Formats: sequence, C-alpha cells, structure tokens
Amino acid sequence: MLTLRRLPNPRLTGLGAGLFAAATMFVIGCLDELLFDGEPLVYGVLFLPVSALTALWVRTADLVTAPISVPIAFAFGTLPISGGTSGFGGQTMAVVTALAVQAGWLYGGTLVAGLIASVRKVRQMGRRQRARDLATRGGAPGTRTGVKAGTAVARRG
Repeated sequence: MLTLRRLPNPRLTGLGAGLFAAATMFVIGCLDELLFDGEPLVYGVLFLPVSALTALWVRTADLVTAPISVPIAFAFGTLPISGGTSGFGGQTMAVVTALAVQAGWLYGGTLVAGLIASVRKVRQMGRRQRARDLATRGGAPGTRTGVKAGTAVARRG
C-alpha cells in the first residue's frame, strides 16, 4: 500500500490527457519502428497501459474525454509503424490498413479507458451523494442533531 502512495497522481485536463496519450503513443510508435521494425504486437500491448494511465490521470470533470482521446492517440501513433509509401495517399492508406488490422487492440484500449473512467465517475457520484446526505442531516454519520434529551426518534427502515 505504501508503494501505491508514492506513484505519481497528476490530474490532467481533457486536452492534456489527449496530448499525453497522443505524444506517448507517437513515441512508442517511433521506438517500435526503431527497435522492433514496427511490430504491431508491441505497439498494441503498450497501448493498453497508456489507455489506463490516461483514464486514471484525467480530472474527474473531464472523465468523458478519456475514452474519446485514446483511439485518436492510437491512430496518431500508428503513423511511424504503418509503413506507407511516400505521399499523402499512400500514408493514409497505410494508416487505415494498420487501424483495421489492429482493431482488437484499439477496441481493447478504448474499453479499458471507458471502464476506468466509468468506475471513477460512479465513485465520484457516490461521494457527492454521501456529502449531500450528510449536509441535509446536519452532521457526521451517527450523530443526532436537534433532538431533545429523552425524546424518541422514529427510524425509517
């Protein structure tokens, strides 16, 4: 548990999370091309933790951007490994082909980001509801406020 507290916990805006994911995937794509000759398996496997980190590090107000930005980052990162010929048309066709061939990794990373963002949002909604309930009760849980000594309190079941 102590090691978890030492991990970085940045809070990125929606734009910052998208830029983080895109820059990271582009660097991973370049390194994959350089070290592994553009192996799609390496790129796809490394996309999953980038998706998870993007969803974990985005601010709670911008949680909806995580599952949107990671597929864009995946597509941007395929530019170095797609292996297209010179020219805009050849490169575009290579990127589209790479996206079609690696669709499983793309869907998997998007699912990871979506699940993490959804769980974070549900937990945030629960915390807000608890805070709202405490505010309407007027105190901390287990305390009674505004009750005269010796009077019975009706409890709802």
